[in-house]
This record gives sequence, C-alpha cells and structure tokens, in this order.
Amino acid sequence: MTWHSWRRAFLTAGAAVVGFDPSTRTWVTGAAQSQGMVDLPPLKGKVVTDPASRGQAADDFGHLVHRTPGAVLEPGAVSDIMLMMKYCRTHSLQVAARGQGHATFGQGQVAGGLIIDMTPLNAVEVREDTAVVEAGALWSSLAQATLAHGLTPPVFTDYLELSVGGTLAVGGLGGQTHHHGAQVDSVVELEVVTGEASLRRCSAQLRPDLFRAALAGRGQCGIITKATMRLLPAPATVRHYLLSYPSVAALTADQRRVVNDGRFAYVEGELGLPTGSAGWSYQLEAVAFFNGTTPPDDARLLDGLGDQPGDRQIQDMSYFDFLNRLAAGVAYLKSTGEWYRPHPWWNMLLPASRTDAFVEAAIKDLAETEVGASGVVLLYPFPRARLHLPLLRLPDEETVFLFTLLRTASPGAESPQDMVEANRSLYLRAQAVGGYQYPVGSIPTTPEEWRTHYGPAWAAFEAAHERYDPDGILTPGQGVFPPGP
Repeated sequence: MTWHSWRRAFLTAGAAVVGFDPSTRTWVTGAAQSQGMVDLPPLKGKVVTDPASRGQAADDFGHLVHRTPGAVLEPGAVSDIMLMMKYCRTHSLQVAARGQGHATFGQGQVAGGLIIDMTPLNAVEVREDTAVVEAGALWSSLAQATLAHGLTPPVFTDYLELSVGGTLAVGGLGGQTHHHGAQVDSVVELEVVTGEASLRRCSAQLRPDLFRAALAGRGQCGIITKATMRLLPAPATVRHYLLSYPSVAALTADQRRVVNDGRFAYVEGELGLPTGSAGWSYQLEAVAFFNGTTPPDDARLLDGLGDQPGDRQIQDMSYFDFLNRLAAGVAYLKSTGEWYRPHPWWNMLLPASRTDAFVEAAIKDLAETEVGASGVVLLYPFPRARLHLPLLRLPDEETVFLFTLLRTASPGAESPQDMVEANRSLYLRAQAVGGYQYPVGSIPTTPEEWRTHYGPAWAAFEAAHERYDPDGILTPGQGVFPPGP
C-alpha cells in the first residue's frame, strides 16, 4: 500500500488517528483534521481514540488509579512501536505498554499520551531448548506451545493469563523460584524498543546494560517486544501436597527446610483467614514431578516435616492442570463480580530472620474486612542466590520470603482508599526490618524512596535510563524517574 492510499483509507475510516496537532496537544482523526496536524507515519496497525479503547487503557486490575491516554496504538508489527516511539518522542508525548492490564496501581497508565496495546504481538516459536516469545503472548499460551514439544518454562506465576512482557518487566516469581530463580533469570535474549525509538537486541553479552535494565526494569528504559527463554523437559504428572501447620513459625520452618534441600519442585504457603470459631490456618503447598510410571516416594518427601499428618491432602494431576489450577476459581470470581472489584495488593520481600515476627504481627488483628471476602495471604520462600538480576531487589539474607496480602475491596470490606493507606503503613514497617517491594502492589511510593529501594543498583539503572530514554517519555506511572518535559 502506498503512503497516499494508506492515508486515504484511514481518512475514510474517520475514527482512526491520522496525526497529532502540537499546537493544541490533541490527536486528530480523519473526521476532524486540523491545519497544524503532523501526519502519523505509515503503520501496519492503527492508532485509535475511541472511548472504549481509551477507557480500557485508563484502568487496570487494581481499579484504583485512572489516567486516560490520548490514544492507543494497536500495532500490526514491532516496526509500528518504533515508528510511534519516534513520533511521540518528537512531540514530547509519554508512552507506556499494556499487556493484560494486571497492574494494581496505575503503573502501566499514561495521561494524555500513547498506550501501546501489546496483545496483537503474541507469537510463540519453540526452538529445541528455547522459546522465542512476543511480549503480548500469555503464559498459558506459552505453556501449551512448549508442552506440545515436551518442554516447559522453568518458572510460572500462579495465574497464567498474564503477558510474558508484563511479568518480565517486574521479575516474575513463583513456586519454582527456589530451584530456578525468577522468570527473568530464564531469559537468554531480549528485543527491546527503547525510548530513543531503536529496536535493540540485548543479552548478558550484547548490550548487557540494557539487558539488566529491561529485565525487572518496569519499562523505564524500553518496551520488551520479544524474549528468548530457556526451556526444560516437562513432567507429565505432578503429585500435589497440601500440608497443614499450627502456626506461622511451624510453616516457615518447614518451608525453609524443603527449599534448602530441594525435595519438592514447587513450594508455596498460604495463610487462611479465621472463619467462625476457627483461627488462622497455615498451609504448605508443594509439588513433586513424575512421568506416570514411578510415583514419588511420599515417605521420603514428607520425612522430618512438622505438619499435622492427619490433615494431609495428596492428589495426582496432569502438569498443565496443576499450572492452570486457578482457572476455575477465577471463573467463579468473575461470575460473582468479585474479580472486577478494586484490588489494593501489597507485596514485600522479607529477610527470613524477620519473617515470622513480621507476619505474626501483621495478621494478629487482621480481619476479613481488611483483606476482603476473596483476599489471599501468601508466603513464598526461596534462596536469594537463585535470583541474579540487579533490579529485582532482595533482602541481604540467605533465604527470602515473598509475603503478600492480595486484598479485594469486597462489599462490606474497608474502602479501597483505607486499604491503600494500610498498605503504606505496612510497607514502612517492612522497610524498617530490611524488606523490599516486589513492585506490583498498591503502595504509594516517592521517587526518593525508589532511589533508596534500588540502592547500589541505582547508578547503573539511572545511567541506562538516561541512555535509552533520554527524553523521559517511558512508563511514567511507575513513578521511578521524573517524566521528561
């Protein structure tokens, strides 16, 4: 298609954007051209300003922050992102990428600028022991594609319907992290569109500064468009163990034991809210892999553990059914409307030596009204040495716990604003004992606090930001660097 036929087609469409007017700072559609308009570059996709697209981009899973963009790019190819990045840089327009919109505090939103909808870029290609994945692909799609080859990514988050680019931008922690690190630790190579509008390949050997700044870098230096990830042989079947404990200390003692000796392939913990006359419940969720011929040795796997043997729940299931085990619960929450309520989540990484006391104090007087009817409290243990990327900040101890309060502002619960205030207070308490944010939650944080958070990694992060996003147009909702002029 020639430039003139492309432009004529979009002018006829009317609703699609054809340019930007710098004098009025407005996007222009074919139905309302202006004299000062600067034409968009020719794109394989389109830029839109319809209320539905902009409204969706002004919201996220948290439903707490609403910043409405001026327009949304639906890319037909990565080249569209490069062209629009250059265009936005020229006109001092801020840009952010949006995968599944699963942020909880407006991290992926931008007021007045351009949101890049990454969902059209979702190709997955399996190559021997790696997968080349576009950033808009879902982890569920990646799992299905790799399992067709008998392979699997090493680490999954509990919820599979997240975009690959979205979790790589924050780190990606899961029950397999104690063996394989975070999801970012399985990345071999990236393709990134930087804030200077260049498409750059990077790895630990090629442009390592960009590689380290993009993985868990929260979109501050570039937008991940493609990742090459290591794969492992996939098990056919898993044996799933749910073990119960009388206290936080008993639970974490066994969590530390099993992540240190590596007996299970997957380890997590959940704290159940009091119900009726029953108090808090404490459960260790663990998994052993097998291929259906020789089942795991239960006696060996459970040897020496301090759980309550009479309450053990053990079952076998397919590997994918295990990975996708939240699907039924999510479908139920959607059917009741609970999934669509505000989610003021709180996530912190704690040093193991302070975890028991901190968790016990945090939940001592915690009521259902403070976490919501569908709120979840989780504890993930892992050795610090398994995680290698500098921007995923961790306490300086051998073992680390991810402690999460996944709050939902259910009917009858506290207001979302009260929950956010409680998050801020609890964040300061966790920070005082050496904790670090896992930055997917709803915690008001100043740029100065982010500088402290990154500590010795700050100087390299700031240098990469200045090099690859010199005009400061990328992902302002993260609040890490001051936006450009």
